[in-house]
Amino acid sequence: MKNGVVIVGAGHAGVQAAASLREDGYNGSVILVGDESELPYHKPPLSKTFIKDEEAKPQPLRGEAFYTGSAIDYRPGIRVDRIDTGGRRLELSGGGVLAFDRLILATGSRPRILPLPGSDLSGVVSLRSLADARLIRELSAQSEDVVILGGGFIGLEIAATLKAAGRRVTVVEAVDRLLGRAVAPVIASHVRQRLEATGVRILTGTTIARLEGENGYVSAAVTSSGEHLPAQMVVIGIGVVPNVALAQAAGITIANGIRVDQQMRTSVAEILAIGDAAAYRHWLTGSDVRLESVQNATDQARLAARTILGHADAFAAVPWFWSDIGDMKLQMVGLISGGDSHVVLGDVNENRFSIYHYAANRLLGIESVNRPGDHMLGRKMLGAGFSPTPQTVATGPDGLKAALAAFQQEEPVRAAE
Repeated sequence: MKNGVVIVGAGHAGVQAAASLREDGYNGSVILVGDESELPYHKPPLSKTFIKDEEAKPQPLRGEAFYTGSAIDYRPGIRVDRIDTGGRRLELSGGGVLAFDRLILATGSRPRILPLPGSDLSGVVSLRSLADARLIRELSAQSEDVVILGGGFIGLEIAATLKAAGRRVTVVEAVDRLLGRAVAPVIASHVRQRLEATGVRILTGTTIARLEGENGYVSAAVTSSGEHLPAQMVVIGIGVVPNVALAQAAGITIANGIRVDQQMRTSVAEILAIGDAAAYRHWLTGSDVRLESVQNATDQARLAARTILGHADAFAAVPWFWSDIGDMKLQMVGLISGGDSHVVLGDVNENRFSIYHYAANRLLGIESVNRPGDHMLGRKMLGAGFSPTPQTVATGPDGLKAALAAFQQEEPVRAAE
């Protein structure tokens, strides 16, 4: 392949794809294109330590020496205008073209736009990039009152961080509970209780009618019922949308993201897609999903590299996710949609518990709060295809470990039969 592999997007997925190509022995050209000017960095800390610590620096995904030492041609500050699928080349903003034999789209996602009067006022921000985090950090130092629109992970992480830094924080969520798409109601209720105990005000089932300002700067968020919520900063955290425009304009199939098969190939065989923008049929549930997590991005990147190198492995990584909200480390493994029962292990009142979710007698996933051992064991169980009974879960970690060990010893016998 004379033109090698070009990767568009220098986030977690893109960087891992470049690294995996080299680790797996690919010796052709690897070009990594990113539209930011920074060295690729870790994104999870942006909503936590980075925005509260003026001295905090971005954490590079890899040191600069990695790219040069691995012969990865990293090109920052470049935007791609068009994919010429027939000519196998990219047309770049400002002129120029970039030829490829294989293309990996790791284009990620962007914050959902808020169609509200006043959303263009200064002080109205969202968080997706290092530049956004720097602006939030700067504005928070000048703000006493912060309103956060959206009760998802990003919004709640920022709420906990800014409250701990001494701000008055109000979270406004349009539906009747927090984390509606992400966790079970018992977890959502627990998170709400812990945040409210710190002084964060949470309004669920509430929408914002408009944002008001003074001299071009936001000063308040006004609810649909007419309540004025003072704010010198409003953070928009109402979800993200996948960046599919580039692929769609090239005629690549789109279905809630860039549609890929089990080897991460799009409808154009030479083009693969990974990470937040990739939608696929998940092996665990049999349903179509698009997952937004660092783990999903890096696992798909590793598989995409293997696909390019000629392997035919199907995507079979167990999905997991984590979030730090105040004094709660939330860890999720599996996909719990469709669950009809659950078992609680640990003590909710002590802020250390796990919920094991079932559909009939099949374990779907585990949500943990401050019980990392349960999470790690859950990843092993789901990865092995082991579904303990609710009665076994009730015996605790030791009983689960013993049951998993017994299952793994018997598995070769079952396979042979």
